Amino acid sequence: MSNASSVEKAYELAKQQYAELGVNTDQALAILKKIPVSLHCWQGDDVGGFESKGSLSGGIQATGNYPGKARTAEELRADLDVAYSMIPGRHRLNLHAIYLDTDKKVERNAIGPEHFAGWIDWAKGKLHGMDFNPTYFSHPKAADNFTLAHADEGIRKFWIEHGIACRKIGEAFGRQLGTPCVTNQWIPDGSKDILVDKKAPRERLVKSLDAIFAEKIDPKFHLDAVEGKLFGLGLESYTVGSHDFYLGYAISRGVLLTLDSGHFHPTEVISQKISAVMCFLKEILLHVSRPVRWDSDHVVILDDELLAIAQEIIRNGYTDRVHIGLDYFDASINRVAAWVIGARNMIKALLAALLEPADQLRQYESNGDFTSRLAMLEELKTLPLGAVWDYYCLQAGVPVGAQWLAKVKDYEAKVLSKR
Repeated sequence: MSNASSVEKAYELAKQQYAELGVNTDQALAILKKIPVSLHCWQGDDVGGFESKGSLSGGIQATGNYPGKARTAEELRADLDVAYSMIPGRHRLNLHAIYLDTDKKVERNAIGPEHFAGWIDWAKGKLHGMDFNPTYFSHPKAADNFTLAHADEGIRKFWIEHGIACRKIGEAFGRQLGTPCVTNQWIPDGSKDILVDKKAPRERLVKSLDAIFAEKIDPKFHLDAVEGKLFGLGLESYTVGSHDFYLGYAISRGVLLTLDSGHFHPTEVISQKISAVMCFLKEILLHVSRPVRWDSDHVVILDDELLAIAQEIIRNGYTDRVHIGLDYFDASINRVAAWVIGARNMIKALLAALLEPADQLRQYESNGDFTSRLAMLEELKTLPLGAVWDYYCLQAGVPVGAQWLAKVKDYEAKVLSKR
């Protein structure tokens, strides 16, 4: 029996088991195929970008020195092509402003769509949508870890111009690629030690953001998002753009709120926040990471929180209102493998949620039958999710099971190791 036929046979058996619970696996896979995940470009080169060779700052740190990181836009796109070939479905790319594709030095407040033409052409050819991020860190005008909330009006003006320029780039992505670009605003502004005046920086940030968002852009092409954080390296005592700040801003201004799995206290999880904020927001953006005690951005694994995030999206029918992006940077392992592991796990988690008999579970709950609810949730954990996943990969024409690892290792030997 061939490997393909083994996968198909296992799927038919799994399909019957799920059908006994009222779950249509074919329907689940059809829905899954339409849910894109936005891969983050910065995993491929440790958040370095192609603007300069300077070191990172602003609470950003990639650890490890695994060989083979991308040094140019062409190398990064080649690495991404390999990663996408291992991931079932059609997905997106999340790009930072420092990944411009040009030989000329361009100041951040002067960047435009023309500096990302290579990325647009690549995305068109590969049928990827694209998302975008201004880069407010690793720059002389961010040396004291204040940008949009800076007390110096000239510095604020520079970063406001950068934010406006990035929105125009995002709009160009949306127009060229036929799918809205989500441009996410995250700033590193904060203080290492106790700050007496916490109000003034936040008032300045409101004004700066309002200036950036002043020009309305058609949501068919572009969506704005704002991202809060608990703290960063060197910013342990105070963060201007906290979760509370951006929740209020997003609701009052009608923009997307970004929830990053690593941006909260160690005992907080974003799965508990999704349905809460969605009562007041039309759409949100997720940056899915794996924090270990703090925002350490480890590669996403199929853990309880990832499953819970997926369950919140699927159970509540949020697939058209929640934009899913990955956000981690591990320089201690093969970077292409890191993309593949994280993306495949995110999609597996969504599949697991789609394979729940959600209507039956809700019925148990509404009837007060918590015994049956708990029993069913536990039985689901040992149902053959893997057989359905393997079949999905087979149908998508990507490696089944761990077969992808050999292909990545071969790419490492032939390409990455020679950089």
